[in-house]
Amino acid sequence: MEYDNEESNIPDESDYPQNILRKSLYENVEVNVKEEIEVKEEPINIKSVEINITKEIAIYDEPIAFPWESHLVKHELTHTGEKLYQCSNCDKTFSENWLLIKHEIVHNGEKPYQCSQFDKTFTCKSSLIKHQITHAGEKPYQCNQCDQAFSHTSHLICHQRTQTEEKPYQCSHCDKAFSHKYKLIQHQRTHTGEKPYQCSQCDKAFSQNSTLTKHQRTHTGEKTYQCTKCVKTFSQNSNFISHQRTHTGEKPYKCSHCDNNFSHRNDLINHQRPHTGEKTYQCSQCDKTFSQNSNFISHQRTHTGEKPYQCSQCDKAFSHRHVLINHQRTHTGEKPYQCSQCAKVFSQNSAFIKHQRTHTGEKPYQCSQCDKAFSQRHVLINHQRTHTGEKTYQCSQCDKAFSQNAHLKRHQRIHTGEKPYHCSQCDKTFSQHSNCISHQKTHTGEKPY
Repeated sequence: MEYDNEESNIPDESDYPQNILRKSLYENVEVNVKEEIEVKEEPINIKSVEINITKEIAIYDEPIAFPWESHLVKHELTHTGEKLYQCSNCDKTFSENWLLIKHEIVHNGEKPYQCSQFDKTFTCKSSLIKHQITHAGEKPYQCNQCDQAFSHTSHLICHQRTQTEEKPYQCSHCDKAFSHKYKLIQHQRTHTGEKPYQCSQCDKAFSQNSTLTKHQRTHTGEKTYQCTKCVKTFSQNSNFISHQRTHTGEKPYKCSHCDNNFSHRNDLINHQRPHTGEKTYQCSQCDKTFSQNSNFISHQRTHTGEKPYQCSQCDKAFSHRHVLINHQRTHTGEKPYQCSQCAKVFSQNSAFIKHQRTHTGEKPYQCSQCDKAFSQRHVLINHQRTHTGEKTYQCSQCDKAFSQNAHLKRHQRIHTGEKPYHCSQCDKTFSQHSNCISHQKTHTGEKPY
């Protein structure tokens, strides 16, 4: 067999006749080939010589031999770790040219392999093959520890590490180790700051391809995940999974400090911080600290006055996204949260959770200073101020300060003269609800004391 002296034309092992490969599994065979070798003379020339190569197939500890010298050279690189091929767009190097070509597709965004059933495209043929298995539903790889089966052998290997807790991939910059190679690669970018995934429609770049894919949906508006129990669609799989738990009631995240369970991981993390007292987020404009990043960002808007969330049906704007979502339901009348113990429905998840506690009697908010517990967090916060003496609500018209916002509002009516409470039996009005109730007893003759 003759070939040009170019690496791209060197045949792969798959090009050998199958009868030769099959025969060489059981015995050593001599294969007569013509190979061009470089004769080290001046000037350099290429000379064709006929050589005999014995092909040995390695079984366990037997030596490995190759029918082509080029294959031996490639194999030896796996021992030396030498990487001759460097990417022109980044610092990555590769031991083989085809790996470099495959990597460069990441930079140019080319996806030449298209699924015949959907519009999805892939950069690698292997990724297309893996994707097509998801259509067939085939799961040939069975775990020997449990009943789970997988469509890809890599998924089975990753699953098995969750049982053995094996973490073979060690970070060279810190002590962290990972069970999956891709997690190590993603982690290392926190040290290098590398962001190889560039959005084609704006200047944003990302360290993970999945994050780029999610970001691109903000441009296209694509929502590929649809709930089978209602008409809602989602652009991200994580949001879709979280939404499904509103139908199933599943709460897979358990608190290690108490008996509470949560349907979302973020809710568990937020819940655990009152147990630990951790407050990692500090405002640069005041001394307040926060245990949750969302609360920290929300607080900063009290300084800036920013309201980035605009209602599409009216002129109102909001500083928080969840407030906008709740507001939009006043236009649509949507009430997606239904109590499983009674017929009540709610437009807001927070109101739904509070309602459920009327059935369970649950009081998850425990005071750290005394034995009192509360069903709502804001009631606990108000109660804790009786211990600390903190008065955060300041009257803008006098020097008085109050520990609770309701007390401030009641006080401000002294300045404004507002009397929002009307007697249902006469024309009298009152600035405080308790005074209105006391007055109504003069009509009913009630004497409860």
